[in-house]
Amino acid sequence: MGFFSFFSKEKKETLDKGLSKTKESVFGKIARAIAGKSKVDDEVLDNLEEVLITSDVGVETTLTIIQRIEEHVAKDKYVNTDELNTILRDEIASLLTENNTTDTEGYEIPEGKKPYVIMVVGVNGVGKTTTIGKLAYQFKKAGKKVYLGAADTFRAAAVEQLCIWGERVDVPVVKQQMGSDPASVAYDTLSSAVAGDADVVIIDTAGRLHNKVGLMNELTKIKNVMKKVLPEAPHEVLLVLDGSTGQNAFEQAKQFTKATEVTAMAITKLDGTAKGGVVIGISDQFKIPVKYIGLGEGMEDLQAFNKKEFVNSLFGEEK
Repeated sequence: MGFFSFFSKEKKETLDKGLSKTKESVFGKIARAIAGKSKVDDEVLDNLEEVLITSDVGVETTLTIIQRIEEHVAKDKYVNTDELNTILRDEIASLLTENNTTDTEGYEIPEGKKPYVIMVVGVNGVGKTTTIGKLAYQFKKAGKKVYLGAADTFRAAAVEQLCIWGERVDVPVVKQQMGSDPASVAYDTLSSAVAGDADVVIIDTAGRLHNKVGLMNELTKIKNVMKKVLPEAPHEVLLVLDGSTGQNAFEQAKQFTKATEVTAMAITKLDGTAKGGVVIGISDQFKIPVKYIGLGEGMEDLQAFNKKEFVNSLFGEEK
């Protein structure tokens, strides 16, 4: 078993607390939607559809869930509202399983990939640099040697913030002057990491979306330059999204998946928001695994995503 293979009581408590506002909001709405009803009929389904859409699950994913519940009702003839929670829970769990969201150790490195290179993308303000710092902390805690690359050279604050995280976690940060070529920083980072026998390299990138062509070209150039040092790099392209922005996170995911080949996602800032349903919709619509979720400001509050525990936190333990 890996260092992070168990789901500890502390992690469970953090998850429950982080998703509490989503749970209260969703179930409050569901309770109102089925108030006074003894069976699941068209009116209940219409109300449930509205609840899911307003909980940022997304229109297409909501329609899929409703269709599956309709199939249950048609098959079983009489489904009461007490059963609705169980059916809804099962269908959301099924969606997460089907859509390439597999429970992951999160901080384990695949065999034969050293250093394991993660290129992190996402717009400014979503918690990208903070996520990198927390990842570095978790990898280091797991006994890995980590290097960070400050390739967001367009914002002094981004480089400075990454350096602060580097000091806090006690890992080296490779940087150049403001305005330097991001690909050059990535090249230097990988070269240093290989020479230093690193296990993990995490590269920060610029988060500008106003010019998609420029973004696409920049990310492609960074990837191509890294391949000169390590032909298979990057092993992972991690898209960081701000879960508290709800539907805006869908739009960001759409733009970044067009700009580069995203292989995993981290959804941050789920604590303090009722928009946790966005995890379900984004996983379903983009068929890209949600690998991490952010549940607070603390070092430990970035968790490897566990779909079973996520569903349990929203709906209660499986009976």
